[in-house]
This record gives sequence, C-alpha cells and structure tokens, in this order.
Amino acid sequence: MNFDLREIATASMILFAVIDIIGSIPIIIDLRKKAGHIQSEKATIVAGILMIVFLFVGKEILNLIGIDVNSFAVAGSFILFFLALEMILGITLYKDDAPETAAVVPLAFPLIAGAGTMTTLLSLRAEYHTVNIVASILVNIIIVYIVLKSSGKMERFLGKQGINVIRKIFGVILLAIAVKLFTTNIQSLFD
Repeated sequence: MNFDLREIATASMILFAVIDIIGSIPIIIDLRKKAGHIQSEKATIVAGILMIVFLFVGKEILNLIGIDVNSFAVAGSFILFFLALEMILGITLYKDDAPETAAVVPLAFPLIAGAGTMTTLLSLRAEYHTVNIVASILVNIIIVYIVLKSSGKMERFLGKQGINVIRKIFGVILLAIAVKLFTTNIQSLFD
C-alpha cells in the first residue's frame, strides 16, 4: 500500500483550493436565507460519493473516448489556471449564479463537486497514488461538512475581508499547482 502523508497533505490542499468552500460561504449563506435550511449531511455525502466514483471511473470514461490521463491533466491544468485567476483577481469565469434552493443537487454538484473538482481529481491521479487521493477527498469532505454546518459563524468571524484574503492565498497556491501540473504532464505527451 502506498499510503503517504505528504501526498495526502498536498492533494488535500489542492482539492481544498479547487473546492473553495471558504470562498463559497457567501453563496451558502444566501442559500440558507432563501431556503431557511441547508441539508449539510446529504450535500456532503453526495459530493463525497461523486468525487470518489469519478476518481475511479473517470479514467475508464477517458479511455473509452481515447484520451489518456496525461492529456486530461494538461487540460485540467488550464482549468486550474483559470480558477486560480478567478480567485486572485476576483473575476467570475465558471461559476453559475447561486442556486435557488438548498437541495442536495445544486449544493453538492455544482458548488462542492463541480467541473474543476472532477478535472482536478483526474489530474491528481496522474501524479499521486489513489489511496492518498481518496484520503484527501475524505479530509476535504470533513472540512466541507464543518463549513456547511458553521457557515454563519465563519462569516461573522472572518468577515468579508478575511474570506477575500483566504481566497487570494489559495488562488496563488492553485496557480503554482497548475503550472507544476502542466510542466510535469506536457513532457510525457512528447515522449
């Protein structure tokens, strides 16, 4: 078994930056105001299942359509690059408007386990052992659950400025990860 705490820590940081649950606190708060209640447990479980299933089946889906993981990782590095620019510059390229209900589907899929997260999972698979990626998914699911449960308290504690600072810090980290992912996987395409 290739259990490695360093890989888990790195993969967890990458997923944390991409999921951007702290940056999503304003959307979560809007959902809570509109619907009155957020189904934190269901949203967390569904998002976790989606991520783990995609981690294992995503590669087979790519093989079925004739794309290797390295090519997908290079494509994923572009998505991570633009997500990082979103976070750093405060612009919106990918995210839809806030969902109108607090149901599991808009919260779990587009917000927590969105396209960027799925791309990142397959990109991580090109560099890290699967057991470590699964562990990092579980770490992030726990963090997501805690944030969903305490989003109101976190907003009051961090304030708007605090949330913006955290987003920008993780944006820079994500930008560096995107560059590393690109340079690591682009070489294998030409070998």
